[in-house]
Amino acid sequence: MLLKKLSKFLIPSTAKISSPQGIFWFSLSMTFALTYGIMFLQQAFNGKYIVEDDARLYVFWFQKFFDPELFPNDLIASYFQSVTPSGFANLYRLMGIIGIDPLTFSKILPVILGLIATGYGFVLCLEILPIPLAGFIATMLLNQNMWMNASLSSTGRGFVFPLFLAFCYYLLRRSLLPCLIVIVLEGLFYPLFILIMAGVLVLQLVRWDKGKFALSKERREYLFCATALGAIFLVILFYVMASSQQGAALTVAEAKMMPEFNENGRWPFFNKDPWQFYISGWQSGIWSDSPFKPSWFAWTALLLPIMWRYPTWFPLVSQVKSKVFILLHIWVVSLGLFVVAHFLLFKLYFPNRYTRYSLPIAITIGAGIALTIILDALFVWAKRQNKINNFWRQSLAMGLTTSIIAGIILYPVYLNARNYKFPRGGLIVARLTEVYDIFAQQPKDTVIASLSKEVDNIPTFSHRSVLIGWDFASPLRKGYYPKLRQRAIDLIYAQYDENLQGIKNFIDKYKVNFLVVDRLAFTPEYVDKNPWLKQWQSSDPKIPEIRAKLNRGNIFALSAAQKSCTAIKTDRLSVLSADCLTKLEERQ
Repeated sequence: MLLKKLSKFLIPSTAKISSPQGIFWFSLSMTFALTYGIMFLQQAFNGKYIVEDDARLYVFWFQKFFDPELFPNDLIASYFQSVTPSGFANLYRLMGIIGIDPLTFSKILPVILGLIATGYGFVLCLEILPIPLAGFIATMLLNQNMWMNASLSSTGRGFVFPLFLAFCYYLLRRSLLPCLIVIVLEGLFYPLFILIMAGVLVLQLVRWDKGKFALSKERREYLFCATALGAIFLVILFYVMASSQQGAALTVAEAKMMPEFNENGRWPFFNKDPWQFYISGWQSGIWSDSPFKPSWFAWTALLLPIMWRYPTWFPLVSQVKSKVFILLHIWVVSLGLFVVAHFLLFKLYFPNRYTRYSLPIAITIGAGIALTIILDALFVWAKRQNKINNFWRQSLAMGLTTSIIAGIILYPVYLNARNYKFPRGGLIVARLTEVYDIFAQQPKDTVIASLSKEVDNIPTFSHRSVLIGWDFASPLRKGYYPKLRQRAIDLIYAQYDENLQGIKNFIDKYKVNFLVVDRLAFTPEYVDKNPWLKQWQSSDPKIPEIRAKLNRGNIFALSAAQKSCTAIKTDRLSVLSADCLTKLEERQ
């Protein structure tokens, strides 16, 4: 009797979202999405100097919306302003008008995006299988995937989930106007995903009819597709025109010659191991950055084709609509574009951008459907008339049902028990807390130079320019990176020059106001560990010479000058006044 009631509650015969079961499971889905978001906010607002890793590349120049005088003639700010999607920038501009600080908004926005993605994920699942439990399971797995990495909190990419789920939902419902609006929004926030949308649109014209694939015979389907593709074409045209202003992209041959793309480089892309390059490699592999980190339950999506072949064992498959093929379309298009991106390397940006977000969406939605079918099959099996085994069947069915649902809900607890912090929002806790306020009080045209990775946070927290920054060193554009690279090389040579004249020349050339030096900068180990030095150690003969001099105990001019010109000193670094360094040389 209890099993029958449980079965009726979990898997009702009718399932509109407005039904009691629909309202219950939708509310529960949104509750968990909000809970995960609040957990993220607790981490994000646990200190003054906390920022999401990728957000540093954009949030810092958004401060110009409040004060246009910030970052004057700043190469880094100008570049990232040019590559920031217009929709993303204008959203922050609007928040600035309202009075919301960019850093604060960057922490709140992921929670909003997560809630929107949950809502669309739920109704999308119901378009395929009208059982609210399926929507709940799918969105639980989706939320866990989104919060197990920095997907939601990483700038414009966070919009992929809500917008692509909305696109799929309106596409299945053939709601043209909302679909067009979503396409335009996707182009404004994350243009690369437009290609996946285009592919899915075209494959929607393919039907499975009498055991074979055939094209749709409905004229309205072609009109819908043509109109949507027209909108996509205009968005791509706008994107291409905007990208042309950023300078030419690197060719594959050029990239292979650059140490920046090798193992110790800023973007370690190329790898001789085929498995690592095509499967798990950074930016090059299907599983790059572990996009497939949903719980084990999500992989049950792969069982859907098997269930389809055995409807007597899995009777709920009869309620699965043909719209389920959109999940297959996502897989086909994503993997197809992944292959094309490898053939046209760098012309379509990185290959993993076409699998990293779309495949987890397809997997989690499919898993919600598959697990619901499995639970229904358990109930059907347990309710079969068998006087001897009926009690044990029902007990086993209830136990497995409870275990599956509890396992899905409690999966983050398991992750935290394994020291995998959940949610994981890619947050950076800055450590130069002693100097951020001091730099913020300097003139707005202040320039700070350093080989330390710690200074990457200065533009965000102090709103002052840095000459170079490891996280700002994007090597794809010829109009930007060679200038940044030359700055870094010049700084290395100046920092390890035995004559103060080299430092003065550097200061005069780049109008630097402060030099930030790591406490261990003049040790051999630093040359091996510092990312700038490590990257060029095998390609620039002067860097091994620097290490050899350090081994011999040579004294470099900047090291000797630290005692006289240190303006700020912490346990990690020293901040030297460029003005003092110049005058110090003049007295010698």
